[in-house]
Amino acid sequence: MSEFRNDLHKEVSALERKSATAARLFDIRRIIGGLFVIYGVIVTLAGINPSDADLKKAEGVHINLWTGLAMLVLGLFFLLWLKLRPAPAPEGAADGGPDA
Repeated sequence: MSEFRNDLHKEVSALERKSATAARLFDIRRIIGGLFVIYGVIVTLAGINPSDADLKKAEGVHINLWTGLAMLVLGLFFLLWLKLRPAPAPEGAADGGPDA
C-alpha cells in the first residue's frame, strides 16, 4: 500500500510540474503581447506609405502609422512585463516536492 501511495504521489508531482509549465507557456500576457506586436507590425507597415484617399479620410493624420506604433509599444510592454515578472510557480512545483 505504501509503494502504491509513493508512486501515486510521484505521478501527481510530475503532473503538477507539467501544469505549472503549461500555465507559464499560456500566460495571457504572452498571448496579448504577441498579438499586439504582430498586428502592430502589420498596421505600421500599412501606415508607412498611405494613399492620398486614406490621408484625406483621416484629415491628414497618418492614423495607421500612429495606431500601429501604439500597438507595437503596448505589445512590447506586455512582453517586457512577462519577462520582468514571470508567473509564480504553484506551491510544491518549484522545489520538486519531497521525493525529487
